[in-house]
Amino acid sequence: MDTHVQQSVLILEPMTELHAPEVLGIYQAGIDEGHATFETSAPGWTAFAASKLPDHRLVALDPADGHVLGWITASPASSRPVYAGVVEHSVYVSPKARGRRVGRALLDALIVSTEEAGIWTIQAGIFPENAASLTLHEAAGFRVIGTRERVARHHGVWRDMLLLERRSRVVM
Repeated sequence: MDTHVQQSVLILEPMTELHAPEVLGIYQAGIDEGHATFETSAPGWTAFAASKLPDHRLVALDPADGHVLGWITASPASSRPVYAGVVEHSVYVSPKARGRRVGRALLDALIVSTEEAGIWTIQAGIFPENAASLTLHEAAGFRVIGTRERVARHHGVWRDMLLLERRSRVVM
C-alpha cells in the first residue's frame, strides 16, 4: 500500500508516535461521548501502540494544517495461529471532522492494507446506540453477526455489543 495517499480532501499516512497526542486526544473524545468503547481513559502511547499491528495503523490528516482528523488500527483477534487472518479494528474520527467521510476513507484504506497482508476477516464490536458507526460499517461491507447481550458494565450500566465482520472477497 502506498504509505502517503492523498484523498480528495484528506491525507492518509501511517500512524507514528508523532501523531500520538492528537490520536490519543481523539480517542479520549470518543471515550467521553460514551458510545465508542468500554474504556474509561485513553492509555499512554507505548501501551496503545503495543496492542496494534504496526502495518495497519493509519491517520487521516487535514491537508490544510496537517492535524489528525481521525485514525484506524487493527489488532490480532487471537494469538492462535489458525486465526492469523482475523483482526479486530478500531476507527475514531475527531468530532470536528465528522461528516467529511474521514471514517470511510480510513476504513477503505484498512481493507486494502489487510487484504494485501492476507487477512480475510475484519471484526468490530459496536454499541447498538452508535448509529453513525453502524451505518459506516454496513456501507463498507460489514454485517452484524450477533449481539453480546449485557456483555459488560459501562459506568455502572449493563451494555450490549453488536459483533460485525467483513469477509474479504479477495483473500480466500
